[in-house]
Amino acid sequence: MNSASNFVFGVNSVVEMLRASPDEVAEIVLADGPQRPALRLIEAEARRLGVKVTYANRKILNRLAANDKHQGVVARVAAYAYSPLSDLFLDDASGVAADWILILDELTDPRNFGALLRTAEAVGIRRVLIPKDRSVDVTATVAKVSAGAVHHLKVYRATNLRRAMAMLKDHRYWLVGLDSQAPQRIYDQVYPDRLGIVLGSEGRGIRPLILQECDYRVSIPMVGRVSSLNVAVAGAVFLYEILRQKWSIDKVGLKR
Repeated sequence: MNSASNFVFGVNSVVEMLRASPDEVAEIVLADGPQRPALRLIEAEARRLGVKVTYANRKILNRLAANDKHQGVVARVAAYAYSPLSDLFLDDASGVAADWILILDELTDPRNFGALLRTAEAVGIRRVLIPKDRSVDVTATVAKVSAGAVHHLKVYRATNLRRAMAMLKDHRYWLVGLDSQAPQRIYDQVYPDRLGIVLGSEGRGIRPLILQECDYRVSIPMVGRVSSLNVAVAGAVFLYEILRQKWSIDKVGLKR
């Protein structure tokens, strides 16, 4: 998203944008005609926040959103502001029992990116690290697929992802990579509290140089005829296994 302003579309994405970053919303554009309840609520919230509300026919909304999946609402917003990489360690949640960072190596599909951001936010992740080059940006499609979760996350871009990962290890993080060739399964490893979770691209997975930085390599067991999972699905399986382990450990701790 390199232009001075951009567009977020879809009910959930716009609602979460208004909740998380209302100051970044310049205008809400609603489709002409009778409004369904969700759009009336968006209009009311926008007016309460002092955000400009306008109306346009659906052809204009189609053009703004670059498709017809906008659900009758488009928000004109400031270009997405990535968090400075230097702040990644300032944001270090040292006092938190579990601190996880999602690391995505050259992911290129905006739908996979959005789906992973949605799952990451759902399991409690707050920080995401991606390469600056050869990686999908945070776009309107990413925001919509994430159901607005991107507005509750900090996304950092690294010019050299391997170096950034090494810095994480210097700050006492352990790194685990999801690798389909790893003999150890995701269920066999007990994961540390301070964890960088590395997922690779849609086609080739994690690059060898990046995989070398991982302290652990784990795979998802496959017992059917299909030999691999979509990265967004695989990432969701893995993230929820990590969350399950945390909850199991917490329960044991409470019983003690």
